[in-house]
Amino acid sequence: MSSADKNLSDYRPEEIPSAQNFSFGIVTAAWNQDITSALYEGCKNTLLEHGCSEEQIHSVWVPGTFELPTAARLLAQSKKVDAVICLGCVIKGETSHNEYINQSVAMALQQLSIASAKPFIFGVLTPNSMQQALDRAGGQHGNKGVEAAVTAIQMAELRKTLSSPEKQIGFSFGL
Repeated sequence: MSSADKNLSDYRPEEIPSAQNFSFGIVTAAWNQDITSALYEGCKNTLLEHGCSEEQIHSVWVPGTFELPTAARLLAQSKKVDAVICLGCVIKGETSHNEYINQSVAMALQQLSIASAKPFIFGVLTPNSMQQALDRAGGQHGNKGVEAAVTAIQMAELRKTLSSPEKQIGFSFGL
């Protein structure tokens, strides 16, 4: 089934670990704020629904999507968080600026994740039109903010599980 035919935010809540013992950062781009505000609300509400408290959610806003990685790193350094969720929306325009921004942000977040061994979640919409963005920010295809929150919870749990000395097998690379 193609993504055009389903709600991408459908998941089984009972299969998601509790977020009660985790702390999360949410960095949201103000550019395309109608869209990113909906992503933020979906993300925050999902964290709360899975047991995270308001006090365990640290949110900051930045001017645009390109600024997400820098703010994510600053937030991770200033607050004790188990994962950082980055939310933005870059709509394709008349130039290829969207490709440069999206690729740069994705690579930067991946590098932050690898270097810190902490999840930095790419919750950026990359639509071709405003309608596609609306469809993915609470519309017919779900809410990418919900998906990003679920991913953050799962990755925080994975990090915790694999960091426990009694659950490790083999040898460590010292990462």
